[in-house]
Amino acid sequence: MTLSFTEYKNLIDLTPYPRPEPMGSEREKVSACDHILKFLLRERGLIAAFSADYHKKRELIRNYANMRAALPVPQEILELQDRLFWTESMERGVVDTIGLQGNKYGLCLWEGDITRLNADAIVNAANKSLLGCFVPKHFCIDNVIHSYAGMQLRDDCAKLIAAQGGAEACGEAKVTRAYNLPAKYVIHTVGPMIGREVTEENRAELRSCYTSCLDLANEIGLNSIAFCCISTGVFNFPRAEAAEIATRTVLNWRLRHPESSLQIIFDTYLKEDTEIYQNILRMM
Repeated sequence: MTLSFTEYKNLIDLTPYPRPEPMGSEREKVSACDHILKFLLRERGLIAAFSADYHKKRELIRNYANMRAALPVPQEILELQDRLFWTESMERGVVDTIGLQGNKYGLCLWEGDITRLNADAIVNAANKSLLGCFVPKHFCIDNVIHSYAGMQLRDDCAKLIAAQGGAEACGEAKVTRAYNLPAKYVIHTVGPMIGREVTEENRAELRSCYTSCLDLANEIGLNSIAFCCISTGVFNFPRAEAAEIATRTVLNWRLRHPESSLQIIFDTYLKEDTEIYQNILRMM
């Protein structure tokens, strides 16, 4: 069973998340880290005693939040987390997608950290639990998005999975708020995991990821969506073929929806992926 947007849109709050007042000093950020760490450590039955610098404390917060189950968080901790995380989002630099130039089909390419984009939605390459990556400080996009968004994101995803009654199917898409990211929403999709070789089923599943995300963005009425390179990381889909499938699927969707003005962005993080997409988009 998979839940449609109509079936789950009232299970979680999907109104744009309010932006908190940013922190104005390093001391304020360190103090917030101390309070958040104290909560996370006590939750695990540990004594909150530490004398590390700010960067080490932030690393510990990320580690413990990565391993943490989807459990309630006291409002005062969420408020500190949100101010800290939103301040860090601004420090990383918010990239305005309005300024990105697309090809004749309106398809854009941008190289960099997808969590900096202020697109209406960014796409997360999720796993079937939809709960994010539990490996501390893992390099996957699922971990990064959950780590920067905040602890509320895992809680929203847990509610969706509980209501659905089972794991998320490959090729489907779900939307949540993006919390402390510049984007308004995160669209989560589970791409195919490749074994010895890519099968036709794998290709169909990857096409479904892109189509499901676009259909959902269109249904919600979004103005822009940014795709990561779905399944090309730890899921091992060959990069060049994945890019061919992604661009062809998105172009076909665009041609089937001539009324849509949705801005579609391909976000790459590695130079190798950027060059692949540049060559493909240049030939369109």
